[in-house]
Amino acid sequence: MRQPTLRPSQHLPMVYLYRHPVDFRKSHRGLTAIVQMELGHDPFSGTLYIFRNRASNKIKIVFWEDNGFVMYYKSLAEEKFRWPEDGEELLTITGEQLNWLIDGYDIASMKPHRILQYESVC
Repeated sequence: MRQPTLRPSQHLPMVYLYRHPVDFRKSHRGLTAIVQMELGHDPFSGTLYIFRNRASNKIKIVFWEDNGFVMYYKSLAEEKFRWPEDGEELLTITGEQLNWLIDGYDIASMKPHRILQYESVC
């Protein structure tokens, strides 16, 4: 596996994983509105918030960095992100666990996705 790029730091002390699926037509404005209005958190704190779509094959991560919002988006070609089971609306994870999730691991069982290699997008 090659070295990943554009990743959140593994040393982040706290990342929030939103358990419910969201409408992925939402941009950073819609997602930070969830952070502020539904969760009662400060979207300008620099904390990372992770959201998934209904099919669980896409994630968006949003956070404030100094002078604007940053949004990280990943769409899986074939598999699904392994989202933790029911519980509280938010789950707190570490930066290391977030990177495991992005890599395709079920953070409960530590089983990864298959590595896919394609020749063409069409």
